[in-house]
Amino acid sequence: MPAEQPRQPPALRLSGISKRFGELVANDDISLELGRGEVLALLGENGAGKSTLVSILFGHYRADAGQIEVFGERLRPGQAQAALAAGIGMVHQHFTLADNLSVLDNVMLGSEPLWQPFSRKRAARARLLETAGRFGLQVDPDALIGSMSVGERQRVEILKALMAGGESAGGRQGTRILILDEPTAVLTPGEVESLFETLRKLVAQGLSLIFISHKLDEVLRISHRIAVLRAGRLVACVAVDRADKQQLAELMVGRAVAPAQRRSAVAGTVVCELRAAQVRGASGRLLLDGVDLTLRSGEVLAIAGVSGNGQQALAEVLFGLRRLDAGEVRLCGRSMPARPADWVAAGVARIPEDRQSTGVVGDLPLWENAILERYRGAGFARAGWVRRRAAQAHARRIVADFDVRGTEGQGVATPTRSLSGGNMQKLILGRVLMAPHGADASDTRAPVLVVADQPTWGLDVGAVAYVHQRLLDACAQGAAVLLICEDLEEIFAIADRIAVMHKGRLVPARPRAQWTLSEIGMAMAGGHPATEAADVS
Repeated sequence: MPAEQPRQPPALRLSGISKRFGELVANDDISLELGRGEVLALLGENGAGKSTLVSILFGHYRADAGQIEVFGERLRPGQAQAALAAGIGMVHQHFTLADNLSVLDNVMLGSEPLWQPFSRKRAARARLLETAGRFGLQVDPDALIGSMSVGERQRVEILKALMAGGESAGGRQGTRILILDEPTAVLTPGEVESLFETLRKLVAQGLSLIFISHKLDEVLRISHRIAVLRAGRLVACVAVDRADKQQLAELMVGRAVAPAQRRSAVAGTVVCELRAAQVRGASGRLLLDGVDLTLRSGEVLAIAGVSGNGQQALAEVLFGLRRLDAGEVRLCGRSMPARPADWVAAGVARIPEDRQSTGVVGDLPLWENAILERYRGAGFARAGWVRRRAAQAHARRIVADFDVRGTEGQGVATPTRSLSGGNMQKLILGRVLMAPHGADASDTRAPVLVVADQPTWGLDVGAVAYVHQRLLDACAQGAAVLLICEDLEEIFAIADRIAVMHKGRLVPARPRAQWTLSEIGMAMAGGHPATEAADVS
């Protein structure tokens, strides 16, 4: 009988990976394999340990225990260059491209030593075109990143990651394991389909993929197996044909996840109006172009659109951060200045897109962030001094009522940057929805307007349901809610009316039932859906 052929090692093997940060156990004895040509989805709540595990794999962190093998070879720990040389590439959730450089220049960034007296641009161009052709990722090497759509930029990110692998004895091997972190977060439905077709081609040519996402429908579509982390431990690894959304959600959070429930409510009085609103950027480009918008109490109005089409300028106007160049914005009948303090005092709850750099001050303790927008108010200050006891009591109420986790060791003195993304978002929600409107710090009246800019971006299914419920509760108490979002599933889940923004112009809002998914996708990409039945009042 012929000798049995030895079994090939998997593309990736993690054995007993553990990592602590002080008292926090981020990864607890995780063992996991990734097969050759396999798509392994990695799921878990915010703070479950996904980012730490990927950072260890990519050499940014050194594990306290355990080892990693790539195609049977031991990976040197804590060295990003070793991970790249082994053929591990990563596409980050937030693009890392320079808008003022070409595709070729972006792909070459960091790939040549500083002391090299010349650039090997011709060889890099040839390799870029060869890689693009092999994987069906056609790009123009000379196109400026700033001129490209979001989907095209992601294609460049994938190409950059594919070309980042090291050299082997037989020549350049390129990337063999690709990690994708929330790759569909900013894509239109059509761009998601294009991405998935690309991923299938990559896998067909032998690439192994780790797909990190909170979108369970997409995970079930694209993966072969699904690994679930909870509280730093691997709690399940299931084949995709034996999994469903409800099961995965329960594995992630350890309990059944109920969707947000809408209380019966009728849109009431006008809370906020924009009329012919116009905003220009520093370059003179129109960011908002004649926008008309009406927000009423007791309703959720969602703005759909691909990132970069004016949504950020709209949010900044309603946060009091940006002045209109033309037109008018009124809140409760009053013309509003571009002063954030005035908007906060008028009862506007501001939930910014970037929770880490704009929503909180990471170096401050949790209790200081809890009063950040109202630290001078009578409830938290006396004779110019902060009433620490009142502020900390308010912070403890937010922690309890909004289920902010990660404070077990230091309580409200916990450094805010140590919180996971989901818990940071819960802190912001508590700050704006429980913000006192008078001298009594226990006053928890709902705001008149909630401006929620990407409030669930990067959050797990449990945290998403929680945020949705809090927004709907505020709406039921009479607030007008403006939801700026790129996730159409989220929009259809809680919106009463939907408008679409493209290149600074707003397709008029219509009741949710009058939109279809394909119609919104077309409008996001620059199409023109029928608007005869538009309700703009």
